Amino acid sequence: MSELAFIFPGQGAQFIGMGRSLADSYKEAHEVFEAVDEALGEKLTDIMWAEGSEAALTLTSNTQPALMAVSLAAMAALQESHGLSIEMAKYVAGHSLGEYSALCAAGALSLADTAKLLRTRGEAMQAAVSPGEGAMAALLGADEDQAEAACQAGRATSGGVCEIANDNAPGQLVLSGHHSAIEAACVYARENGVKKAVPLAVSAPFHCSLMSPAADKMADALARVKIHAPKIPIIANIAANALTEPDEIRAALIAQVTGRVRWRESVAFMVENGITWTVEAGAGKVLTVMNRRNHRALIGKTAGTPVELTALAEFIKDTHK
Repeated sequence: MSELAFIFPGQGAQFIGMGRSLADSYKEAHEVFEAVDEALGEKLTDIMWAEGSEAALTLTSNTQPALMAVSLAAMAALQESHGLSIEMAKYVAGHSLGEYSALCAAGALSLADTAKLLRTRGEAMQAAVSPGEGAMAALLGADEDQAEAACQAGRATSGGVCEIANDNAPGQLVLSGHHSAIEAACVYARENGVKKAVPLAVSAPFHCSLMSPAADKMADALARVKIHAPKIPIIANIAANALTEPDEIRAALIAQVTGRVRWRESVAFMVENGITWTVEAGAGKVLTVMNRRNHRALIGKTAGTPVELTALAEFIKDTHK
């Protein structure tokens, strides 16, 4: 029997115009964008859809609620217009900020609370480290031992923070920390057999201990919102395991700010527990492509445009004849 997981993208998947076709094609999707604008007290959709505003969209405080809005608009359209419920799935999971999208889709957080939390999260992450002080880099072709060795070299050379932030797929790890430490780690990696060490164009060093001030702010913000038990379990980034208890979910969201995104292990958990296909709800197909590196047999579908939503509904109809 085939088992489904809905997955939700994180930062890096954004692009100008994302979600516009959903809003134009589905009343319920349009209503999601309106609700997010209302919750934030501004027209985030103007930033998302106005040509020439890419710099504004890539501000972390805008990117995070914007990506969530696209994901939830897609989920609303899947349910209302195509009859596909979140409860079709065995699990939900999201990459970094996508974890909030997953929780909202699964009924653990309200849409308004999710939008406000992600605005707070983005602002707190941006403010945690002064501009230019932090950096991130992707190590391609490295295993975890090589990445840890590069981090140790970065710390020893600079005295700064250098940690593994993301374990995305085999041979795809991301480092985060002080700029000088990341530079030193990249030099070490290149000199010690790592295929590529690529600096990332990011506004802050996410998912490392430099984000501790942001974690404190998120702890305060999350203490003020109601988290319900999700309709289906969420595979948390920090645990690479399924959670259903609200207090555990709250603690995982706080720890996630400074902790490693264990996506490779999360996908392995899905497969080990019977997941045979995923639907990436939202902008782009970053996770679907990444998952092919994790498990070739895992079928990946995307749901971010009306064409993709219709194709998904047809795929499900055909496979359940």
